[in-house]
Amino acid sequence: MSTIENFDAHTPMMQQYLKLKAQHPEILLFYRMGDFYELFYDDAKRASQLLDISLTKRGASAGEPIPMAGIPYHAVENYLAKLVNQGESVAICEQIGDPATSKGPVERKVVRIVTPGTISDEALLQERQDNLLAAIWQDSKGFGYATLDISSGRFRLSEPADRETMVAELQRTNPAELLYAEDFAEMSLIEGRRGLRRRPLWEFEIDTARQQLNLQFGTRDLVGFGVENAPRGLCAAGCLLQYAKDTQRTTLPHIRSITMERQQDSIIMDARDAS
Repeated sequence: MSTIENFDAHTPMMQQYLKLKAQHPEILLFYRMGDFYELFYDDAKRASQLLDISLTKRGASAGEPIPMAGIPYHAVENYLAKLVNQGESVAICEQIGDPATSKGPVERKVVRIVTPGTISDEALLQERQDNLLAAIWQDSKGFGYATLDISSGRFRLSEPADRETMVAELQRTNPAELLYAEDFAEMSLIEGRRGLRRRPLWEFEIDTARQQLNLQFGTRDLVGFGVENAPRGLCAAGCLLQYAKDTQRTTLPHIRSITMERQQDSIIMDARDAS
């Protein structure tokens, strides 16, 4: 979208839209206007293909017609379900100001981000299907892996000792979204998986992870959870928790603990689930 270059030539409303869109360049932005969520420019073109909705034009801004597509707000859950099932993420932007008192465009802000691994709405979740958000970390000593079911708050981590064990764990959990560090070395391990999200290295820092987790659980340390000596798993868990909070725009109070999962536990659980 080449619209930022001539930013001042746009109408105030489109300037507001472009500022919000610049904060979420990789995902679709649903921009609330009255009874509709509107999408503009490349987002509109993409949504019209993914959702089979009409692509129209809205007036002009900076001398060019604006590609536009819209969906009624009362049907938004149906459209979100379709997008999430195709692996897309969506930023939901609502009007938070009062139109009666606003000078210029009504104030708007992104109130949540819907992603395949962080959906909790019953309407969006496919029946009888775990919807796990996961994060993977690797250093010279092995792997760290964490999963979160955001609906139930079930939060687990593990430290697969080798590549074979890591492959088995990915197959067993089959996450809807998988976060990985920007320098992740074993890309062949995860290539082709759905919902891959590349994350900056600092999100996996161990000190940040401990701080995030203690803050979430209201604890001074993580000894009581049995995860204190699992640094690689904690790196993955820290990134995962930060991503969940960022997308949901809330503190997620129902996530109150984390469990260390060892491989024999996984085998026992799988056998129990199959019976």
